[in-house]
Amino acid sequence: MSDLPLVAAAALWGAVAGALLPRAAYRFSVPSGEPWRDACPGGHPVPGWIGRGWCGRCPEPSYGPGVPLLSLATALVCAALALATGTRPELGVWLLLAPVGVLLTVVDIRVRRLPDPLTLPLAGVTLGLLALAALVPEHAGHWLTALYGALALGGGYLVLFLVNPGGMGFGDVKLALGMGAVLGWYGWATVLLGAFAGFLLGALYGGALVVARRAGRTSAIPFGPFLVAGAFAGVLIGAYAA
Repeated sequence: MSDLPLVAAAALWGAVAGALLPRAAYRFSVPSGEPWRDACPGGHPVPGWIGRGWCGRCPEPSYGPGVPLLSLATALVCAALALATGTRPELGVWLLLAPVGVLLTVVDIRVRRLPDPLTLPLAGVTLGLLALAALVPEHAGHWLTALYGALALGGGYLVLFLVNPGGMGFGDVKLALGMGAVLGWYGWATVLLGAFAGFLLGALYGGALVVARRAGRTSAIPFGPFLVAGAFAGVLIGAYAA
């Protein structure tokens, strides 16, 4: 019960942060090779990247993903992270990264694309934030294994991409760097667990689509959401075990 205020505060942060994601999700949700959206469906300019998808000049003003869904999803993710991590300093890192993970998941589901402006800086930002967390007493992870985890998971996904470019996008390789850093913080066992969880979830989803005859055995699926979900599961278990 002593963690209840912390969990509630994390959930509140997640709800507020998630409510600010719809505009970015709409602007980033374009097919590969196309420029990011800069106008609403009615053709009116969209100001900035943060906020709800709303245009007061359109007859149907709402566009993009709904605020309630993104707000609830981010709140639940942040609450789970707080419950698992407690008051350790790396919780601040997880709470800052959680909205980005939700945003990447939404965009990849919508258009099968992981935007470079999000995936490319993610590994560097993650490692930088974890370096700061490592300076604070009572942290439960190791920065060097976070670095090595980023290189290992990113390298592994790069090999998979080179072997079968049609089955995995290069955006997944870039995202794997950041997710490897997150998992590596809690050690190699967490890296392996998170990687396995991501592949398992992806395989189950693909298998379900095949059974439902909504996809074939060679159909491509957006893998970013499962990579993020695997990292989330690994961090939860790693934080509990730390």
